[in-house]
Amino acid sequence: MSPLVLLLAWEVAVRTGVLDARFFPAPSKIFQTLLRLAESGELGANTWASLQRLGWGSLIGIVPALALGIVMGLSRAVRAIVDPLVAATYPVPKSAILPLILLIFGLGEASKIAMVAIGVFYPVLINSAAGVREISPVYLDVGRNFRANRWQVFRTIALPGALPLVMTGIKLGVGMGLILIAIAEMVGAKSGLGYMIWNAWEILSVVAVSVEKKVIALLGYLFTFALNELEQWIIPWKAGR
Repeated sequence: MSPLVLLLAWEVAVRTGVLDARFFPAPSKIFQTLLRLAESGELGANTWASLQRLGWGSLIGIVPALALGIVMGLSRAVRAIVDPLVAATYPVPKSAILPLILLIFGLGEASKIAMVAIGVFYPVLINSAAGVREISPVYLDVGRNFRANRWQVFRTIALPGALPLVMTGIKLGVGMGLILIAIAEMVGAKSGLGYMIWNAWEILSVVAVSVEKKVIALLGYLFTFALNELEQWIIPWKAGR
């Protein structure tokens, strides 16, 4: 109920003059504009374009990050090699590398997908490595005693044991992906929610800007809800805590 309470307080504040409607349009007006954009098909088409880029970028970022993170957690040598690189590159603002990404991949779809992949990669990598290191050494000792090979240790011990923190990393990564896809679509894109935000800003349509921001916020909520449900299904022992 908390989002609804916030929207109600916002509506009251605008109608009573506490908030300036020129910069903070009332939720009722935002909702009317949202319906108009949805009926025209413009909002749906641009939302679908952003979701496609987010989906491909997340997939490209999650798979290698998960594999490398688990290997880092299992191997001290790999961790010693990769950790300094992560520590040096992770703090660099991802939006700051957008010009370089555009130079490498151009203004097409590849640059938007690459931005999302980079943003998703780091949270999943860091949390996967931390998840493996949190596994009790007893489980690894049992695997060695039963002569489990590296693939069996990866599949039956490291991956299941790291899953709680892996899911946390995926949630953080998808949130970062939503931020970065909006930024990337503001430059050189002809579709997407970021493209709509930039167009609305150019014509000083504060209401339209608010609509796109609310759609991104709604997508973030839905993704978090879906990932929480998935987490309860694939990690039942955590859900029972």
